[in-house]
Amino acid sequence: MNFVSNYPSLLFSWVALLGGLMLLTAGGELLVSGAAKLAMRLGMSSLLIGMTVVAFGTSMPELFVGLIALFQDHPDILTGNVIGSNIANIGLILGICALITPLPVRFRSVSLELYALLAATVIVLLAAWHGSFPRLLGFIFFISLIFYTVQSFRLAAKTKNRFKKNNPGAGTPGKYPLPAVIALTLIGLACLPVGSNFFIKGAIDVARHWGVSELVIGLTLAAVGTSLPELASCLAAIRQRQTEILAGNIIGSNLFNLLMVLGFCGLLTPYSLSSHLLTRDIPVMFSFSLVLLAILAVQQGLSRLHGFLLLASYIGYLYILR
Repeated sequence: MNFVSNYPSLLFSWVALLGGLMLLTAGGELLVSGAAKLAMRLGMSSLLIGMTVVAFGTSMPELFVGLIALFQDHPDILTGNVIGSNIANIGLILGICALITPLPVRFRSVSLELYALLAATVIVLLAAWHGSFPRLLGFIFFISLIFYTVQSFRLAAKTKNRFKKNNPGAGTPGKYPLPAVIALTLIGLACLPVGSNFFIKGAIDVARHWGVSELVIGLTLAAVGTSLPELASCLAAIRQRQTEILAGNIIGSNLFNLLMVLGFCGLLTPYSLSSHLLTRDIPVMFSFSLVLLAILAVQQGLSRLHGFLLLASYIGYLYILR
């Protein structure tokens, strides 16, 4: 009787959750497409596009979900979403992509970002041991992200100018109408806060109905949902045989999730970190990142066997969350 009386509200919660997920996915896709086209106009390399512009675009759903969760006083969804998304990016998305096709990646091209990712993970682990994410750490993370992005673009500009000087007859990169590119980016950006609001409300209501903790919802449903733009862009990169965009997107997105999402939210207001993150989820995130670094350093890419092992490990992680 109680379930029947609650059925309309539960149905609305599922509609809000799925509708929000669709808006997040569509918004992320449009934002990535517009950002990538804008980057192409600037003549950036495919790897830099993946690690900066595309990574920023595919991290926007996590940022908006995190901001909505923070302002609605649900810090577990904020932190669970970021950490779960980073785990899903490597275990689920890279695992699936490597199963589809081997992914050659030059370790030297992504080593700095991987070391920075591991360092940021250790710092988050120490913050979890303290029990909260302070505003000072948020400031340090956010400033570090700005510095990294500016330096990446400066280095790309130097490389581009050197290439033009050595190859005066080289053609210019493809052009796209600037108004169309800006419109595409803004439409995608507009979808994200609306989708995030619906998604968070639906996820919380469904979690409460089934007795699932908000942290687990953030680590699983929210994490996989906000990782869908990464999956879509990675599958597109496979179709276009742009494996450097794929690898750069995943590594850059994970770095952006920690520095931009956790950092910017912490800069706005300090928030608590669950003790479960310290003993289970952050060590898992660190392990996935460390394994990825080791594989790329030794093998210079991911094979189908690596993809199978990553995906199997991610499924095992989901099993321990039951």
